[in-house]
Amino acid sequence: MSEQIKHECGIALIRLRKPLQFYIDKYGSPTYAINKLYLLMEKQHNRGQDGVGVANIKIDVPPGHRYISRYRSVEQQPIADVFSKIAKKMKKAKKQAGENYYNARYLQDNFGYTGEVWLGHLRYGTHGSNSIESCHPFLRQNNWRSRNLVMAGNFNMTNVDYLFDILIKIGQHPKEKADTVTVMEKIGHFLDEENQLLFDKYKYDYSNAEITEKIENELNFGRVLQRACRDFDGGYAMAGMTGYGGSFVARDPAGIRPAYYYADDEVVVVASEKPAIKTAFNVDYSQIQEVKPGHALIIDKAGNYKEQQFIELLPKKSCSFERIYFSRGTDPDIYQERKNLGKLLVPQILEAVNYDLKNTVFSFIPNTAEVSFLGMIDGLESHLVNERKKYLKDKAAYSEEELEELLSFRPRIEKLVIKDAKLRTFITDDEHRDELVAHVYDTTYEVIKKGVDTLVVIDDSIVRGTTLEKSILTMLERLGPKKIIIVSSAPQIRYPDCYGIDMSRMKDFIAFRAALALLKETKQENILDDVYEKCLAHSDNPEIANFVQQVYAPFTPEQISRKIAEIVKPDKINAEVEVIYQTVENLHKACANHLGDWYFTGNYPTKGGNKVVNRAFMNFMEGKTVRAY
Repeated sequence: MSEQIKHECGIALIRLRKPLQFYIDKYGSPTYAINKLYLLMEKQHNRGQDGVGVANIKIDVPPGHRYISRYRSVEQQPIADVFSKIAKKMKKAKKQAGENYYNARYLQDNFGYTGEVWLGHLRYGTHGSNSIESCHPFLRQNNWRSRNLVMAGNFNMTNVDYLFDILIKIGQHPKEKADTVTVMEKIGHFLDEENQLLFDKYKYDYSNAEITEKIENELNFGRVLQRACRDFDGGYAMAGMTGYGGSFVARDPAGIRPAYYYADDEVVVVASEKPAIKTAFNVDYSQIQEVKPGHALIIDKAGNYKEQQFIELLPKKSCSFERIYFSRGTDPDIYQERKNLGKLLVPQILEAVNYDLKNTVFSFIPNTAEVSFLGMIDGLESHLVNERKKYLKDKAAYSEEELEELLSFRPRIEKLVIKDAKLRTFITDDEHRDELVAHVYDTTYEVIKKGVDTLVVIDDSIVRGTTLEKSILTMLERLGPKKIIIVSSAPQIRYPDCYGIDMSRMKDFIAFRAALALLKETKQENILDDVYEKCLAHSDNPEIANFVQQVYAPFTPEQISRKIAEIVKPDKINAEVEVIYQTVENLHKACANHLGDWYFTGNYPTKGGNKVVNRAFMNFMEGKTVRAY
């Protein structure tokens, strides 16, 4: 409940399609692209504050001049830190250049961050250290511009070991086994081969300098990606730039990770979320396109762009959990989806409160659940309208006072929970931390009829249940309700996500803990051993199934929800506690175009997902706490 879950990173790419001088003349400053990139990244800061990086490439600067610039930061406010450094560079350039500050050629010959191609990245570190070396964009440097590669991405690969072995087989010596390194080096290898192919084609008819120009104009990045990405298994939206100014954004074949773009005569821009592009460039949503799954948006040296398929497509399974929780709700589609998620929960809620709305108070845990809360209230209003229609057909059976009460009744809405963001729990030892955690949230007192009212509190997801157990329920108990109903707009999270979200250990999931408790109660613990043996026996099979689904198979979602309520209810609470989860069927109704649901159902969109979930279960059975991918 209101637990911080680290998820997927954010990318932002800008390609100026005209010479820098055009933007200086039109907008009165050489910082047009800098300002736009800053907006794109600030409007996606929800996608990562562990680290930030920005890289810039100048096109066609003379030999002997630097043409790649990069800043990365892991400071507390990394976006501000990176762009303040760039701003200092530009301020220094303005002071030193004088009147030449408005001369694009002079700026590009003498100062960094004056190029036409920009790449920004916001990092949520799902594992590893939060060091500057972990921050994208990464550089693969070479003295040939066309062999330089700058990359950043929003991705997790399930088969890093396999990709690492491929690099060794082709003769490389990778410096570490990480998906960021293996992905860049594999693409870099085939970029080198494409360079060599073109060099060999022209080496007898042209000088090396002429061949360099031909390579930069003719290099087929679609073919590079086709060869490099065919072994990738995971979710990804990867952005790259070459030293000569060509760039690309490639999206995984199931469309797991998001990427959107906008293009006009002046720019091509890509971001992980549509609202960022909408805000930064003030364009209509209808002008913002989705990079199609299994396709790359490729921008050549001249600024021409196209979408090209580079890998065999899979059924589209874009991440629904992103829609529920991580993306900004200002996207009109996401806003409506979140409202629908709340609205579709109303039948379950009405049954849970025994249709007694008069003695029920509705609230939400800030802030991301607010939109689903609004949808829930819309659904309750619709229910009341239908009830009024029934009563009005037989209004003679009611007194004037009863009809007045019926027609004027509204759901009781209160803001019961307020998070005290300034209260830090790390200042105390483990023994006393729980006491502080219980006070991270404040409550609004004296709005509840003690011993009479039922509280219905909605949040977007309940993953681990620890905040419920340690804080929320204890806090709500102080209000004196008869019953507390916790509602999740997402279904039960049962399985690891190996494509972005930092959820990799089975024992962390409250739904898994509930299943374990039910297996013990019903004397079916042998299922755990059976599943373990199957996972072990098929661990090297590329066609492996998700055997962990068998752990949940004996029980209905309602049984697991009831057990979750028992687990999270503190001993000292007198109020009855119930937990309601969204159904998978209603999830698909609400997010009809985004059907990725593997963390709820165990139906992974790639073969590597099954391998990861089985490995995660084996880790649990073996007492290992390492991540499964």
